[in-house]
Amino acid sequence: MYTHKNDVITRGKPLSETGKALILVHGRGATAQSILDLANHLPAQDFTLYAPQATNNSWYPYSFMAPEEQNQPALDSALERLDELVKSILDQGVKSEELYLGGFSQGACLTSEYATRNARKFGGLLLFTGGLIGQQLVADRYKGNFEGTPVLLTTGDPDPHVPVSRVEETAETMEKLGAVVTKKIYHGRPHTILQEELDLAGKILSSVDKG
Repeated sequence: MYTHKNDVITRGKPLSETGKALILVHGRGATAQSILDLANHLPAQDFTLYAPQATNNSWYPYSFMAPEEQNQPALDSALERLDELVKSILDQGVKSEELYLGGFSQGACLTSEYATRNARKFGGLLLFTGGLIGQQLVADRYKGNFEGTPVLLTTGDPDPHVPVSRVEETAETMEKLGAVVTKKIYHGRPHTILQEELDLAGKILSSVDKG
């Protein structure tokens, strides 16, 4: 088992210039650099980009639906690293509604778990093929209020890693905490990100008026 170092790649203009941040969390076996390349396909030019790097390129060792103890202490360490990154951005004067989080696969699972345990008004959540973590969901650990945060939540049907049932549970849990969820299930789609998903994510990132 392992703990994760505080290892983050940053790209784009300084936060003092942009005033808004996008955190992207890579999947199992991938890298911070590879998930940052995803931003090339998104309207993210006016964001300061952050991508944390997992130790050994994996946030936790087993499936996100394995018994939680099998994924410890790596899972708690990963959640702590994400929390430290979020707090460091907010401490620089960025409002939470100008903070966006996204990820693919294992990174989407980690992002959804973190955000739902710490629900607040984020700018948006871009969860490409992911869902909340655990063999069964522990409802009372999800706290706070998303206050209308837009969430994109996707998977394939079937997907080799992320079942539709968990995506539906995740959408329901987030909606109970005040998120506005766009759930997309793509029949026969491989474990990847489609152009339509990028377009939907782009709409969230491009939504200037947050009310």
